[in-house]
Amino acid sequence: MIKIRQVEKTYQMGDNIVRALDSVDISVEEGEFAAILGASGSGKTTLMNIIGCLDKVSGGEYFLCGENVGKLSGRKLSYIRNEKIGFIFQGFNLIPTLTARENVELPLIYRKTPRRERERLSEIALETVGLGARIDHKLNHLSGGQVQRVALARAIAVAPPLILADEPCGNLDSKSGRRVMDTLRSLNREGRTVVLITHDERAARYADKIVRLADGRVCG
Repeated sequence: MIKIRQVEKTYQMGDNIVRALDSVDISVEEGEFAAILGASGSGKTTLMNIIGCLDKVSGGEYFLCGENVGKLSGRKLSYIRNEKIGFIFQGFNLIPTLTARENVELPLIYRKTPRRERERLSEIALETVGLGARIDHKLNHLSGGQVQRVALARAIAVAPPLILADEPCGNLDSKSGRRVMDTLRSLNREGRTVVLITHDERAARYADKIVRLADGRVCG
């Protein structure tokens, strides 16, 4: 599903060029659970943005589902983000004044999914993450762990083949974190490809494959 070949990413910082990624090679098969593990500054966030089609490479090639992402138009990249990738961000990227259901429905609205189908899919997704009884609760009335599970439900409601999770347990207590990781593992067993971006060795152990990054390079 994912093939990254000799990928480089550089940024101009004043008179200096910062190399965030340096000759990175990674492959993730369809149905695999992969963890990209690294400390702050290792390049894992930059790599996540490239995998998620939020940024482009400076050098090398990135293929997603057989397509060379670097050669795609902005419109095509937007389509891929909406249709093929379910994002789970550490900062949730949810709207606290909306209900759990309304937040989960947002990407379905972008897809122009009919209202009754949106409601059905959002209910199934929220039931899947254990929030069936909280469907109509606003996010500012939910705990941090529950809000993260709303973010997970939003990611899976559109049934994307790839789930990209950025530090999904970063702001959670250990019990809530385990529940989120158990849900991701369950979804992977159902056939979803999962890529986890994390600094947490314990979270990375849920994965079938661990890719370690340091100073922008794969080190194990």
